[in-house]
Amino acid sequence: MKISVCIDALYNGKDFISSMKELHENNINSFEFWSWWDKDIDKIIKVQKQLNMKIIAFCTKFISLTDDTQLDEYIKSLSESIEIAKKCGCNTLITQVGDEITTTSRYQQHRNIVNGLKACVPILEKANITLVFEPLNVLVDHEGYYLHNSTEAFLIVDEVNSPYVKVLYDVYHQQITEGNIIETITKNIDNIGHFHGAGIPGRHELLSGELDYINIIKSIDDTGFMGYMGLEYFPVDDALKGVIALKDSLSKKE
Repeated sequence: MKISVCIDALYNGKDFISSMKELHENNINSFEFWSWWDKDIDKIIKVQKQLNMKIIAFCTKFISLTDDTQLDEYIKSLSESIEIAKKCGCNTLITQVGDEITTTSRYQQHRNIVNGLKACVPILEKANITLVFEPLNVLVDHEGYYLHNSTEAFLIVDEVNSPYVKVLYDVYHQQITEGNIIETITKNIDNIGHFHGAGIPGRHELLSGELDYINIIKSIDDTGFMGYMGLEYFPVDDALKGVIALKDSLSKKE
């Protein structure tokens, strides 16, 4: 399994460029982040290229797909994110679908998401970029968010029916929401474009908590998945220490 470090999470509040350099100095050269619009993105891309690092994924602006009146704004924003992705050689963009609208049926919001993602497909196809959308837990972290279970997420992928639209399967969120992690992943691997991980409870290092991430990652590897797991947690210890410990544990398992 290839590992990507979410700098915004692991190095929360720290200088972004210095964090990139620390990762690089320790032979960790794949990273991702959340927002690009509030960063000096040109400087990040410049340093990324100087250090020969890979930007694996970052987020689109947080515009709702559940609300079809925002679709034009969503597509315009997606196009802006795609231009940034092209500049830095990133092939995956992360999106959320938006909060549940209490005055609109879930059926209609589901249809709005599907139709919205279908409208994005020609743009994604032309750019050769995959858009991954994320179910989030509503019990601990994201109360009010529309999409929380993986069953509906995979159904949306099937309905959109494009290799350029897949699920970001966040093990942390889905363990809180529904459990049954390994079986769900292996049965739906073709609909997954990216993974995120964090320890449970607390959203800390992967090797802490109730889940055996080494076994989960091995099970993902056994499917032939060629993508990344983004480390998206808030470390209790030094940020680098947890990443190195995970890499060492994975290498011992091989």
